[in-house]
Amino acid sequence: MNPHSSPLPPASSSSTGAPIERVFGWHDHMSLWFSLGVGLLVIQVGAYLVPALGMQAALTAVIAGSILGAGLLAWVARIGCDSGLSSAGLIHAVYGRRFARLPVLLNVVQLVGWATFELVIMRDGTRAIGQRTLGLDTGLVLPTLFWGLIILLLLRGSMVTLVRRIVSRIGLPLVVLSLVWLTVQFGLKLDGGALQNLWRRAGDGSMNTFQALDLVIAMPVSWLPLVADYARHGRSSRGALAGTWLGYTIANIWCYALGVLVITVTGPDTDMVSALLMAQGGLLALGLILIDELDNTYGDLYSGSVSGHSLLPRLSLKAWGTVLAVLSMALAMVLPMHTLEPFLLTLSSVFVPLFGTILGRLGLRTLPAAEAQRSVHAAPALIWALGIVCYHALALWAPQYGSALPTLLLTFSLGALSARAHAQSTQPA
Repeated sequence: MNPHSSPLPPASSSSTGAPIERVFGWHDHMSLWFSLGVGLLVIQVGAYLVPALGMQAALTAVIAGSILGAGLLAWVARIGCDSGLSSAGLIHAVYGRRFARLPVLLNVVQLVGWATFELVIMRDGTRAIGQRTLGLDTGLVLPTLFWGLIILLLLRGSMVTLVRRIVSRIGLPLVVLSLVWLTVQFGLKLDGGALQNLWRRAGDGSMNTFQALDLVIAMPVSWLPLVADYARHGRSSRGALAGTWLGYTIANIWCYALGVLVITVTGPDTDMVSALLMAQGGLLALGLILIDELDNTYGDLYSGSVSGHSLLPRLSLKAWGTVLAVLSMALAMVLPMHTLEPFLLTLSSVFVPLFGTILGRLGLRTLPAAEAQRSVHAAPALIWALGIVCYHALALWAPQYGSALPTLLLTFSLGALSARAHAQSTQPA
């Protein structure tokens, strides 16, 4: 039976057994993932593509990588909606209850890292706005505490209410307006002749198209361990797939392309926050994007609390959220931003093979109930380890081919083959 043609299972949480609400339509999924796909971090990573690549190659990598990366997100969203499992629940089902503790713990660590980076970018943006408008340096502590306390308040509320009433109805229109304004302002700085020359200009050769694809795919891949936490609230798996794919694809392409445009206009040595403030009305647009970063940080910490709760159920989701938020705030007061690109690629080396294996095991079939209760699934665990080795080996010895796509294909294929072999071995003679 095709798992995606069956009715949705009863709404339940893989961590607690408590009922969950099946209320998200495709528009809710689209609004959430468009909003999560927008951020200063994404714009900054887009700026890394030039002048390493020419404009044509950079935009090709942005479009292809965004469609593929968001497609992976959407596929996992469909599995999460069909199964009713959280992201931690999917990892437990594929890798076994005991072995899954390792990738789930790594997920908590990376979510704290992402939340910290979001707080850092909001901190630096707030400092830049304060210096621009008031001529005052607010320092590190005050802006970090300001945004961190807002996050703590949001974590005390309902995630479903936040998505449906704030993100969909208020946040989405404001962030779209800010992106439109910034795109027009920087686009007007290029005349027709300059645009033609820019379109034909070659890169400096320090990055090829496959390496650029790795960098573009790294951003949606970083959300793979979160997507099921939200998709399980969907009313239909088709709506979860379509809304997630459409929303994140548009946001990722737009933000990466805006980063390429901004750095092309202002020069490669310009700080991104300072560059955005140079635009007419940039102060307001930057402020709106900073506010939109709140849901990114919230998303990281909410999913971190869901994963943490699966490891230590004695702490409630709200208690886990508070602990992780305070930890992220403390780290954000001392952490610089210059390690972003290695951080992204290191995460990809772990989560590309992790979810390549999950897609191979669950993307084409239903999950047998008995299999979900096993302590360790040796085949998926070995495939994941092989995928991590493959990712780093390619980066070291064959960087011209990239690492993400070959590793994804390898782990997906081996995951699907192992699932078929296991199903055949367990069939009655």
